[in-house]
Amino acid sequence: MTTLATTGRVQVLGVPGDRHEEVLTPEALDFVGRLDTAFAARRLDLLTERRRRRALLRGGAPLDFSRATKPIRSDPDWRVARPAPGLTDRRVEITGPPERSTAVSALNSGAQVWMAGFEDATSPTWQNIVQGQLNLIDAIDRRIDFTAADGKEYRLTGRPATIMVRPRGWHLTEKHLVVDDRPVPAALVDFGLYFFHCARRQIEAGSGPYFSLPKLENRYEARLWNDVFLLAQDLLGIPRGTVRAAVPIETVTAAFEMEEILYELREHSAGLDAGHGDYLFSLIKNFAHRPDFVLPDRATVTMTAPFLRACTELLVRTCHKRGAHAIGGVAAQIPGGEQASREAALAKVRLDKEREAEDGYDGSSVAHPGLVPVCRTAFDGVLGERPHQLERTRDDVHVTAEDLVAVRRTAGRPTPQGVRDNITVALRYYDAWLRGRGAVALNGIMADAATAEIARAQIWQWLTHRAVDRERVLGLVDEELAALGAAYPWARLDQVRDLFARTALGRELPAFFTTEAYARHLVGRPAARA
Repeated sequence: MTTLATTGRVQVLGVPGDRHEEVLTPEALDFVGRLDTAFAARRLDLLTERRRRRALLRGGAPLDFSRATKPIRSDPDWRVARPAPGLTDRRVEITGPPERSTAVSALNSGAQVWMAGFEDATSPTWQNIVQGQLNLIDAIDRRIDFTAADGKEYRLTGRPATIMVRPRGWHLTEKHLVVDDRPVPAALVDFGLYFFHCARRQIEAGSGPYFSLPKLENRYEARLWNDVFLLAQDLLGIPRGTVRAAVPIETVTAAFEMEEILYELREHSAGLDAGHGDYLFSLIKNFAHRPDFVLPDRATVTMTAPFLRACTELLVRTCHKRGAHAIGGVAAQIPGGEQASREAALAKVRLDKEREAEDGYDGSSVAHPGLVPVCRTAFDGVLGERPHQLERTRDDVHVTAEDLVAVRRTAGRPTPQGVRDNITVALRYYDAWLRGRGAVALNGIMADAATAEIARAQIWQWLTHRAVDRERVLGLVDEELAALGAAYPWARLDQVRDLFARTALGRELPAFFTTEAYARHLVGRPAARA
């Protein structure tokens, strides 16, 4: 790969594309470079700490609430900042990739907030990353209208949803932007480019630069983000506290540090969100050595499972105690197909959202515009005209460390159909991801990288603890690859098989499938679709 552009210390190795120069300006790259200089080394230290802590847990160390931060949890007086403009009422949030058609659909969906995801919802090809930034600029400037190749028109109408951006996690790098031959942390690329180009645009539009911070594992990672916000605001002359960031609780270690995470971000906090797929994935990674943590089919491990229920109720109590929004988990169902299946899907979503509203959540998330009315109705029934229910402090909730890891009541063996479903989802998602698509309709749900992560991690866990037969799994892989090739002759079957073998069938469980797959398959490759 050859250097195509150089700006200060930042080299651009990605292939130029249409309008890329609007995003990759010398000033924007310099801004990203200054963030990299300030924080890249700290990021590496935190990733080392992640590995150390995971090793300790695998060695039998218990998970518990930190004694060192007990004064933070015991102090009744501190609060996070008041909700920022556009984030007071968040009863419905919609999540999806920053693709052009998805952006228009999400902004027009009737949801209060659109979560534009560069993380799990985006396959991080260079084209997708830069085009996503362009789409966000165009959306804020209200010039994202366009007509697709099939003649379908996409136009912004009325008052669009407030935009929150989910940058990639600390574990990922952007190999198309390098400093001294070292790739820039992907989180700083996604945050930095958006903040540089859109922070003032959003402020002038009556909103602000808002973010969702994925995969955080502890308070130190939240502190790093807070320091990024402080420097970024200072560099652009924007008042401190203008940035707001929500944190999805999607790792089991973060569940033990909810208050600490809010505390670290307090002047920039936009509350916490409930996770599901990523949370289960994190649980498997951290307790892979324990046979009593073997989970049954992922479809059966819902948010009503005792250990997940403990986490979700603690989240509401923690947030409302500190004046922060608590947002429920993402409903990923796709309301289509036969009428009976459509009604069943909508009924399940309705039940989940009604439970969240009754539990005290201030809003919840969906992955499809067709679910927005269902979610809104559920929260309207509890909130009425109120924008949230922060006054419900849930003093009745008492959660122990044991409650958060009480998996025994949920643990069980997989079914043959559950094994096949996981293999199918992982293989088909891998193929789509390798071809540049990060959000994919599979088996009636909108799958993203988190869906594939839990699917492949469960296969690994079941094999490790002999809950399934290895030869049976290999046979199903062959069957599903053959079906994939028959349905999509252009599928990259060899690459998909290799990726699945590396991430689900080896002796060790890789921390993320995206890290190695990105380096091996996506660097330098344009996306199959914008």
